[in-house]
Amino acid sequence: MRTADIQRNTAETQIRVKIELDGTGERELDSGIAFLDHMLDQIARHGMVDLIVCAKGDLEIDAHHTVEDVGICLGQAFAKAIGNKQGVTRYGHAYVPLDEALSRVVIDLSGRPGLEFNCDWKRQFVGQFDLDLIHEFFQGFVNHAQVTLHLDNLKGENAHHQCETLFKAFGRALRMAIALDPRLDANVIPSTKGSL
Repeated sequence: MRTADIQRNTAETQIRVKIELDGTGERELDSGIAFLDHMLDQIARHGMVDLIVCAKGDLEIDAHHTVEDVGICLGQAFAKAIGNKQGVTRYGHAYVPLDEALSRVVIDLSGRPGLEFNCDWKRQFVGQFDLDLIHEFFQGFVNHAQVTLHLDNLKGENAHHQCETLFKAFGRALRMAIALDPRLDANVIPSTKGSL
């Protein structure tokens, strides 16, 4: 079973993330930030991973610490669940539209953290949610999942649509990358180095 259960407690946040990579998209999401829960829902549904996220953070200050730390915990849980990456496809990519918006995500389970983030939001906030925090979420994930991730919003006029296509595409790309490759020996790590 490719699963992990991570808890992180700091003076700013208390977070639990549980993930099952070979899931069906089941989810329990309670970050205290409705828009973040909506985006995490896209990862679970479109990534076909089971996901539990429970977070309590210093939202009286703002959402920054909570969003970033959820990304960190999700990255830690992913790294633990994926293990040594034997037999996985390794690379994943997806284009996802939503009305006028279109995003592309490409991921490599490389063992090296790298983030390319190209999103020109049409407005700064969706409701009360500051879209600057999306970068912080993915930076936290990348640093702790040890993956290379390219996130590009290619088109969009509605900031909610822009963001939602990004998370849906991330879920789909992740699903592709973590899938076991039927043409690859289950004991083989897909790298000329022999490790990822």
